[in-house]
Amino acid sequence: MSSESGPGPELSRRLGYLFKHAAIRLHELHARALAPFGIDGRELGVLIVIDSHEPASQQQAARRLGVDRTTMVAVLDVLEGKGLVFRRPHEEDRRRNVIDLTDHGRETLRRAVRASDEAEGALLAALDPQDRKRLRDALQRIVAAGDPAEG
Repeated sequence: MSSESGPGPELSRRLGYLFKHAAIRLHELHARALAPFGIDGRELGVLIVIDSHEPASQQQAARRLGVDRTTMVAVLDVLEGKGLVFRRPHEEDRRRNVIDLTDHGRETLRRAVRASDEAEGALLAALDPQDRKRLRDALQRIVAAGDPAEG
């Protein structure tokens, strides 16, 4: 790499630069992989959370994803419009909405997860299987540790 192309050795070692450009690449790969299903990466994440917990409230799903209620309602409105989720009043507390996947949502999720896995595989293709596992494990530990300022 010449000194006039690319970020240079100092910047290309910085985590901020590396995370940003890896995330951009993953976003591009996901956008292509998920386009046939009419969803994006954020919507896939919401579908995964809804599917992984027995019918949850909008509030519970928002907490699990770390988004505010207003954002969650907007995403759910879009997913409901696409016929992927439905909302119904909670049996014991009619003020709360329970969300669940439609049959179409379950099928879309199944196929979209497979496409997402392939996109992640493409991103990680330069790594051997052990390095892929180590990278995931390390990132999971970083995320699980949370913000030290909150601790």
